[in-house]
Amino acid sequence: MTRLEKVYNDKVRAELKKEFGYHSSMEIPRMAKISLNIGLGEASQNAKLIDEAVVELTKIAGQKAVVTRAKKSIAAFKLREGQPVGCRVTLRGERMWDFYDKLVTFALPRVRDFRGVPDRGFDGRGNFTMGVKEHTIFFELEIDKVEKVKGMNITISTTAKTDKEGKLLLDLLGMPFKK
Repeated sequence: MTRLEKVYNDKVRAELKKEFGYHSSMEIPRMAKISLNIGLGEASQNAKLIDEAVVELTKIAGQKAVVTRAKKSIAAFKLREGQPVGCRVTLRGERMWDFYDKLVTFALPRVRDFRGVPDRGFDGRGNFTMGVKEHTIFFELEIDKVEKVKGMNITISTTAKTDKEGKLLLDLLGMPFKK
């Protein structure tokens, strides 16, 4: 059991149960999965970028990243159906907890001029999506060996029914939201 999972079981569950008055322990919101995604539109001209992104995302996540491909051809973007356009990885279980702990504890504080995460990334069902402009905030990457700085999307899926429940869950788990 990871450090953050222990915090969730010991403190966060009780706090959520008290705040929202849940009757069953199965009603208490929890994190279900974390999805990481790097989109590379310029990969249509340079295929080497995709390979580099897959290696880097695999290092960050600790799990093999999968290449995503275009569903449709779009002439304006010089894009053909089936062409690689990015990579993604979905984390569950222990890897999810480890990644979230690493994100909140080490990576986000390394963001330049960091003043907190805006809370407008909720989708209405308690899931939260945020963007990171530089994937180099993760310490697994050697900045000297990164050829191109890439942005990435991080989606945290929860079992919460509302944004209020989801925000409190992530807040109690240490997400540094803007005040």
